[in-house]
Amino acid sequence: MTDRYEFGPFRLDASLGLLMHGEAPSELGRRGVSLLHVLLERAGQPVSKEELIQGVWPGLVVEDSNLTVQVAAVRKALATGGGAAWIETLPRRGYRYVGPEVRSRGPSLGPTVEVPSALALPDRPSIAVLPFDDLSAHPEQDHLAEGMVDEIISGLARIKWLFVIARGSTEKYRTPPIDLKRIGRELGVRYILQGSLRRAADRIRVSCQLADAVTGAQVWGDHYDRNRDDVFALQDELSLAVVGAIEPSLRRAEAERVRRKRPGSLDAYELVLRSQRDVFSGMPEQSATALSLLERALALEPDYALAHSYAAMCHHNRFLRAGLKEADRAASVHHARQAIANGQDDALALTFAGFSIGMDAHDRAAAFTAFEAALTVSPSSALTYILGSVILAWGGEAERAIDWAERGLRLSPFDAWAFAAHHSIMLGRFKLGHFDEAASAAYKAVQSNPAHSISYMLLAAALAKLGRINDARSAAATVLILQPGFSYRAQFKGVDCEPALAEALALAVRDSGLPE
Repeated sequence: MTDRYEFGPFRLDASLGLLMHGEAPSELGRRGVSLLHVLLERAGQPVSKEELIQGVWPGLVVEDSNLTVQVAAVRKALATGGGAAWIETLPRRGYRYVGPEVRSRGPSLGPTVEVPSALALPDRPSIAVLPFDDLSAHPEQDHLAEGMVDEIISGLARIKWLFVIARGSTEKYRTPPIDLKRIGRELGVRYILQGSLRRAADRIRVSCQLADAVTGAQVWGDHYDRNRDDVFALQDELSLAVVGAIEPSLRRAEAERVRRKRPGSLDAYELVLRSQRDVFSGMPEQSATALSLLERALALEPDYALAHSYAAMCHHNRFLRAGLKEADRAASVHHARQAIANGQDDALALTFAGFSIGMDAHDRAAAFTAFEAALTVSPSSALTYILGSVILAWGGEAERAIDWAERGLRLSPFDAWAFAAHHSIMLGRFKLGHFDEAASAAYKAVQSNPAHSISYMLLAAALAKLGRINDARSAAATVLILQPGFSYRAQFKGVDCEPALAEALALAVRDSGLPE
């Protein structure tokens, strides 16, 4: 089955789970993309409900209402390009695509990340947790399934002897079919946890299966049926059960490390989950959207460490890329300090807080105190290494920045924050005078997050040093599209760039045409 199609004003890349309308991504979810993929593969032909369900939910028994919801979501997405009627309902038979000609050609819509075909297993137990299937009648609430996965990963990562792959690297495995042995080879893990969540009224049912990715054999499986208010206890129970299945002789003291302090309000928790995508964007407009959710969460729970750390990151994004306003810098530092004060058991909160302290308060020693605390809580925290590498890179510590960035990428090869690790590698290679390698890292950063202005600035600098002035100017023009008020001197001052590195970068980007 081909993964990429063009039809009318749309392009579908099923391997990435993306439907593009022109140059803009649609909001169609992964199940809707899978459904549309099946229909386009059989364009003009009837596809039965049974075939669609098998294509979208392979191996699962789901109600017809789930299919109806996804068909409606596809029609809504296509309506933006005049295609609301392109999915035809065939009474008692199924559905059929009847829109414009479908062409199965063209490059992938998104970035490709070069990783080894197989990674060696670590010298300790290793696990990846795949995205959970949300079988609820309201798939727009799948943030709860995502939150469940986050909490299981966070709990497992607190076990020092366990090598845990970050969630960002498992997102690419949302779309069926799921080949556990291949995933195990690509991620370099022995165990893979799969699961599904069904939410109805005030009840939540979660089913989990732990498999040995080397043999494909199931190691453990169970299901849990709880009241909605028991979700945090359920998350702890799942984490403990998975760890116990991997290592039956686990000492009681180590098992207790999985337990974490939970926010008292599920409503605040869900608000933070909803903000996450915009927080992680790194850009100011999305950060403003996230802040509106985080402010509501903090009104409900003023000491919620993760909410404070996300707010710190949002204000950091606004400070550096929306005019270097002192109010944003001060707010970033304030929320970071609140996150540290209230989140000593939360590696993610400590990591974002440390990053804001290092970048916006220019206190690198305090930043690394927070990072070290985060790694004590969660030794497998890829994001701690990635964001720590950024602080090191702008500080001119080239070798250490590269080392931390590469550690982060090994823990999470497909991380949503991979672009930041590639920023660090680029800056480190640039400082060492390895401009070919610096350009390669900058290209990878652009591929990883094509909407981030700094990736293009770094690419422009590397290309200018290689004498590729026209290409450098093209990259510089993209910086100004994404961040119209960009000033490289202001950028370097804002991140407290090490003086020698700042001067070397300034000479390069000046040649690319970026404004001082």
